[in-house]
Amino acid sequence: MRHQLNAGLTLAYRDLLKLLRDRGRLVATFIFPFIFIGILGGSLQSSYGQEGGLDLFDFVFTGILGQTLFQSAAIGIISLIEDRENDFSQEVFIAPISRYTIILGKIAGESLVALVQAVGILVFARILGVSISLPQLLRSAPAMVAVCLFGGAFGVLVLGNIRTQRAANQVFPFIMLPQFFLSGVFLPVDKQKPLLSALSQLSPMRYAVDLIRGTFYVGRPDEAAAVVRSVSFNLGLMGVLFVIFLVIGTARFVKQETQR
Repeated sequence: MRHQLNAGLTLAYRDLLKLLRDRGRLVATFIFPFIFIGILGGSLQSSYGQEGGLDLFDFVFTGILGQTLFQSAAIGIISLIEDRENDFSQEVFIAPISRYTIILGKIAGESLVALVQAVGILVFARILGVSISLPQLLRSAPAMVAVCLFGGAFGVLVLGNIRTQRAANQVFPFIMLPQFFLSGVFLPVDKQKPLLSALSQLSPMRYAVDLIRGTFYVGRPDEAAAVVRSVSFNLGLMGVLFVIFLVIGTARFVKQETQR
C-alpha cells in the first residue's frame, strides 16, 4: 500500500512541477477567470441588476470557480495522450503498480494544478470586490477538492476513447463548450428554456458548479435563488459518477495501451 501511495504521489507531483515551471501557462490560467469575473460579471450585474434578488457578480464568481476547477482537471488529463505519444506512459505502465494508482495519481496531480488556479481566482475575486468570509472558504475547500477529482475522472472517461492528442484537442472543446453554457455558470438554470434545462441535467459540470454555490451561499438570503440542489445531493451524485467515470475510463485507456 505504501508503494502504491508513493507512486501515485510522485505522478501527482510531476504534474504540479510542470505547471510551476511553465510561467506562460501560469499567467494564462489566471487571466481568463479574471476577465470572466471582472468584465462579464460586472456587465451582467449592470444589465440585470439584482436578478430575482440575486447578486450576479457573486453568482458569476462561484460559477467561474466551479467551472474552472472542473474543466482544468478534466483537460489536464489530456497530457496522458502526450505521455502516450512520448512513450512515457508505456514506461509507467510496465512498473509494478496498479493501473488505478497511475490514473488516480494523474487525477490528483491535475487536481493540484486546478487548486493553484483556484487560489488565483479567489485573490482576484477579492480584489474585484467579492465578499468572501473565512467560514465560506472553509466550507468551500472540501467542495473544491471534490470538483477537481470529479473533473479529472470525467477527463479520464473522455480520453479513454481518444487515441491521439490532435483528436483530444478537437473533441474536448466540443464537449466542454456546451457545458459551459448549460451548467448555469452565468445565469440560473431555471431561466433556461425546457429543452436546454433538460440538456443541462445531463451536464456533469452543472453539479460541480452547483456544489460550489451550495457551500458558498449557505445561510444567505439569496441561497434559494442561486442553488438548484442541496450539497448532499450534488456530492452524492458526483461520488457515484466519479466511480463510473473512473472504472470505465481506466479500462478503456488500459485497453488502448495494451493494443499498441
